[in-house]
Formats: sequence, C-alpha cells, structure tokens
Amino acid sequence: MKILDGGVTSPKGFLAAGISAGIKNENKKDMAMIYSEKPCESAGTFTTNIVQAAPVKWDKERVYSKEKAQVVVINSGIANACTGEKGFHYCRQTALKASEVLQVKEGSVLVASTGVIGKQLPMDCLAKGIELLVPELKDSIEGGNNAAQAIMTTDTCPKEIAVEFEIGGKTVTIGGMCKGSGMIHPNMCTMLAFVTTDLAICKELLQEALSEVVKDTYNMVSVDGDTSTNDTVLLLANGLAGNQIIKEKNEDYNLFLEALNYINTILAKKIAGDGEGATALFEVKVVNAQTKEQAVTLSKSIVTSSLTKAAIYGHDANWGRILCAMGYAGVTFEPEKVDLFFESKAGRIKIIENGVATDYSEEEATRILSEEEVSAIADIKMGAAAATAWGCDLTYDYVKINADYRS
Repeated sequence: MKILDGGVTSPKGFLAAGISAGIKNENKKDMAMIYSEKPCESAGTFTTNIVQAAPVKWDKERVYSKEKAQVVVINSGIANACTGEKGFHYCRQTALKASEVLQVKEGSVLVASTGVIGKQLPMDCLAKGIELLVPELKDSIEGGNNAAQAIMTTDTCPKEIAVEFEIGGKTVTIGGMCKGSGMIHPNMCTMLAFVTTDLAICKELLQEALSEVVKDTYNMVSVDGDTSTNDTVLLLANGLAGNQIIKEKNEDYNLFLEALNYINTILAKKIAGDGEGATALFEVKVVNAQTKEQAVTLSKSIVTSSLTKAAIYGHDANWGRILCAMGYAGVTFEPEKVDLFFESKAGRIKIIENGVATDYSEEEATRILSEEEVSAIADIKMGAAAATAWGCDLTYDYVKINADYRS
C-alpha cells in the first residue's frame, strides 16, 4: 500500500471543487462538490442521534436504495437540522439543481450539511453555488483540497488522505476527506467524511466493508461527548480501476478492507487531533483484555473523561483519573492487576504496575506528555483482546469557541 498526496480526487474518474457561495459571513469557502464521471455504487453510515438532519434522511433514502450515486453536494455554515419538511424539501431542490446542471439523475445526487442547527438554508446561495462549482471541478490535488477546505467549520485545517494498492494486477486507489472538530462523540460525531475509490465491488460488500471499518475508526473518536445530528460517512466506488468486480469475501476484498481501514483510521485521528481548542491528540489503548467489547468500553471511558483530558492539557501524569474512568465504565476488571504507561515520541514511561504507582519521574512524565500526540496504554492482563480510542485534551479555548459559536 502506497500513501499518496491528495484526497477524494486521487481515484480515477473523480473530480471535486470548493467555492464561496455566500453562506458564511466571512467570505470563506462554504460549498463543495464531488463528482464521478461514472455512476457509483454507494455505501453510508449515519448518526445514531434520534434528532437527524434533513441531509441524513435524504442520503439514507438514496444509499439504501439500489440507485447509483454520482454527485455529492456539501455546504458548511448551516446544518439544515431541525428544519422540518422545508429542510427536506431543500435537499430535494439541491439535488434537482445539481442534476440539471450536471445532466445526471436527481436520485444520484447526495447532499450533506454542517454548521449551525435550526437555520434554514439560503437556497439562492445554494443554487448559485452549484452553478459556480461545476466549472471549477478538477481531478487534481487542488480540486480535492478546495473541497476539503469548503467543508470546514471550526476545523483548523483541511483533512485528506489517499492510498493506492494492487488488486488482480490493477492499481486501485482510495481517497478521502473529512471535517470534524467539535460535537464529536462515538458512535459518530459532527463529522462528515467522504471516501472515493475506483475499485469495482458490489454494493452489498461495499456497505459491509464500510460498516465494519467505522466500528474501529470514527466510532472510537470523542472530543466532547456530544453526538451530532448530521454525522455522515459516504463511500463511493465507480469501478474505473478495471479490476474483476468483487462479489465475495476473498483475498481481494481483504486487501480493500485493509486499505479502507487505514484511510478511515487516519481521518478519524485527524478529527481527534483537531478537536476544538485542542493542543494534543490523546490516544488510549487498552490491551490484553478479556474481550474486544471490554477493551472498547474501557478505552472509550478513558478518552471521554473530562478530568483525564484536562490532565493531558496540563501535561500532568494524574493516573488516578484514568483508573477512576476505567472503574465507572461498566465492565469488570481487576484494578490490582493494571499496568499503565504513557508514551509519545519523547519516550515511554510506566506509571503504575499492578494497580500501584511506580517510582517514576514526574519530570520525565511531563516531558512525555508535552508532545502533540500522547498515548495512554492500559494493560489489564485478562486476555488477548485490544482496542484503541482517540480524543484530545480539554482546554480553555474549547469553552471560548463554543460560547460564541453562533456569533
């Protein structure tokens, strides 16, 4: 597997663009489009929040039907959530406008929105934006990057990744982009992710692969404990790589699954590391658990602990907070057997052994915890299962950002 520069335009036949359509007051890029030269098989996973934005409902209808997808229209600034029948009608209007301009089927247009909840979309801006986006569509790195910029809200940087690998002697490429910084919590977050591939694969296996990968990637991310109304991951496959179509779980499928997992792991970590106000990516690994479910529950409990996140911000090896978070996670383990390590590119240090503090150096621990990426590894000595969760530290700026988000 080779890592590439680029994102959603890296696979054959995909173009993208991002422009300013006037939705945001700051004259920033706020509309993006992804277009495939050939209709695609599509797959998707969506928010578990009972309150679901209109675009989520629209995309579910499209993705879970047999109709192929060809276009994704995305806006930032306004979430089109809690907008009633009018909001859903605006999704249809957006799809209709895109279908007219691009000469594709209305049902092949997917939509996504992110931003402030409760506001109605300015459809004059959306319609004009679609007209402006189409001539800007490019199959270049620039086209993908413009789209990645346009879907940002409180993100501090665009988030992209692409890889290529071989299946049956054919070069297959997967590219992706995402946005997410706040209102981020497992089982998906205020996050949008768009993944494209030129692989030929049947729709059923495409959906199964995405659903499987999401469990260990986006569903293991938490910034602030709030699950959004708009979470969407869309995966499009146009088949232009020319491989023999994958219709069963064989070696080719496993190669694709491995690459897809890598793409979405990187995107999930980019979201966690760019959490609102964050200064560090906080990774939590629970190893030697009795079951995968136990490891998942414990790692999520640690990574979502506000006190632990605050300690990471302060570069403070306050391991008691981690054991406490494990203790209220709702699964059984033996605290007297737990070993805990902190790790970063500055080194690795054992903080507790068999539930008791080691004679560690506070200065060394602080040095390790002062890096931009920090890991806590909890060995619970009960089996061979493991899980990894990602989050970030909790800073003063998180409150500042969310106190005036609408202003």
